Amino acid sequence: MLDKKKIVYMGTPSYAKEILEVLLGAEDIDVNLVITQPDRPVGRKNILTPPPVKILAQMHNIRVLQPEKLTDEGIVEAIKASHPDFIVVAAFGQLLQKAILDIAPCINLHASLLPEYRGASPVQQSLLNGDAYTGVTAMLMEEGLDSGPILGYYYFKIPDKMRLHALMAKLSQDACRLTLDILRNFEEIAPQKQIKTHASYCKKIKKSDGEVAFDDARRLYNAYRAFEGWPGIFISSGTKLLEIELIESDLKHEAGKVTHIGEDSIIVGCLKGSLKLITLQPVSKKPMDAKSYCVGRGIKVGDIFV
Repeated sequence: MLDKKKIVYMGTPSYAKEILEVLLGAEDIDVNLVITQPDRPVGRKNILTPPPVKILAQMHNIRVLQPEKLTDEGIVEAIKASHPDFIVVAAFGQLLQKAILDIAPCINLHASLLPEYRGASPVQQSLLNGDAYTGVTAMLMEEGLDSGPILGYYYFKIPDKMRLHALMAKLSQDACRLTLDILRNFEEIAPQKQIKTHASYCKKIKKSDGEVAFDDARRLYNAYRAFEGWPGIFISSGTKLLEIELIESDLKHEAGKVTHIGEDSIIVGCLKGSLKLITLQPVSKKPMDAKSYCVGRGIKVGDIFV
């Protein structure tokens, strides 16, 4: 009879759901408890929506707990009662206290090459910085923020035009493979301490982070890649830039000056570099092509785009 590894799984968004799905499909893994964030209001109508991890766990009739805080009554006891061999954590959204860390080895799958980008938004940060490489790190958790010893990692070269959703999909695939590798070979792995002097941190994304200006075309384009979906990117008037392309990143221009109007797009200069604007969305309006936007506002070549 196959000796299955008992797992308590902790995670919340789609990235974590993908990892859980792989664990549930593995013959040598038994996930007997899932802990995720509480249901949250979503969208303009504030519809109470369960996390993706909860939906998947319930489909497989796995017990689900949704504490506001891990210190809530009964949470530590429930984890102990599951007798886990491992606690696997992926994008859960809370730090684990010592009482949980002491129950079983806690393995975190973090979407960066630690010690770079500890914290809440590592994938967005790698795109914002225009990094050539990123990856997924498996880490043995301790009480600090993403600071524990490294168990293993996969790295990946980021294509120049790849945006957030595609990069998350790739990292999710790699995290799934890495999770199984670490669980199955845990006894043979010698954890490696992180080099603290190389550590960097990233914050939780706010809506205001999506506001951009025409100063650096490469930086603006990287924000477009990083903030796909939410918060998106928009100029000070509130107009959203839904589809853009980087034309060049070195020549100097007057910030926001329209240098060309095409069949359905326009080219706008930045203090450094230039961009093609293809699809825009004014405040409270439907998306439209950039040329129609300019025609409707009387913007011509040589004018400043607003």
